[in-house]
Amino acid sequence: MNPLFRPIRKLAALGILAGALGLSGSALAATKVVVGYQQIVGPFVSAIADGSFDKALKEAGYEVDWRQFSSAGDISSAFASRDVPIGVLGSTGITAAVTRGVNMELFWILDNIGKSEALIARNGSGIEKPKDLVGKKVGVPFVSTSHFHLLVAMNDIWRIKAGDVQILNMQPPQIVAAWQRGDIDAAYVWPPALTEIEKTGHKITDSEEIGKQSVPTFDGLVADKDWAAKNPKFMAAFTQVLAKAYQGFDGRKGSLTADSPEIKGIVKMIGGAPADIASALNLLLFPDAKEQASSTWLGGGKDSGAVKALTASAAFLKAQRQINAPLGDYAPFVNASYAEAAAKAGQ
Repeated sequence: MNPLFRPIRKLAALGILAGALGLSGSALAATKVVVGYQQIVGPFVSAIADGSFDKALKEAGYEVDWRQFSSAGDISSAFASRDVPIGVLGSTGITAAVTRGVNMELFWILDNIGKSEALIARNGSGIEKPKDLVGKKVGVPFVSTSHFHLLVAMNDIWRIKAGDVQILNMQPPQIVAAWQRGDIDAAYVWPPALTEIEKTGHKITDSEEIGKQSVPTFDGLVADKDWAAKNPKFMAAFTQVLAKAYQGFDGRKGSLTADSPEIKGIVKMIGGAPADIASALNLLLFPDAKEQASSTWLGGGKDSGAVKALTASAAFLKAQRQINAPLGDYAPFVNASYAEAAAKAGQ
């Protein structure tokens, strides 16, 4: 993710083509693109902050106006109206959008949600293992990546019937309040709510573990197919910056401190305490360009990890009555070519 209609916690970026601007004389300004982002942590946001995108895109003939968006719902609506050519959505949001006919393609995995979404049992609840969830109250934001993985784990891994657990639809602040009152026994959620409830709870599982046994959840960058095809220089420059920012990031994120430029950059763009940003980074996984292009994520057509994740998400969304029926094939909405080109350029 990240979720279908909630701010993407970590979450993100999109662009709105504003058109060419005239200058005096015969010169013309670069094509102006408004690129929006959300409160997401990772190398994507730090590359915005340090000017890497601005420099590369200016050289490619584009001027970027960065704009923060508050929710995945805003991005989905903007894509549907064809106002936005580049944006960030969680895996469930991407599935919903393309199933409803939005002409977009996933071209970069911003993060594998991994340990940043987890199922926590309240101390004293009597829940020590998954089977102990039977008869208990579990809070989770409905139609989110957390909700998706909770139901996948119950149905496919733990063999627990959904009706045997009282699953309650709660947004993160509601989960924290209910937890403190003792109204719920467990919750599947992301930071900062996750950080708060872990103080008096213990982890049963997380999305990294569930993803290894089923399909991963992720936050991704998507592009309007027609716009991307008409702006190859933008797409190439954009993904090359991403590839450089992501190269080796998983290996060095653990050594980042409040004084690290990457942490300062993220705080500059989205706010928050530096120590919390550093902690949040260690809960996520950030695949490099080579891994992005492999069948683990974007490559391999129908056999790609991303297509399998979208397909599974579609079944989930249908069960939640968010879409009428899944598409027969989600491969046309996953494009590995940009990541492949960026990986080759970095060799």
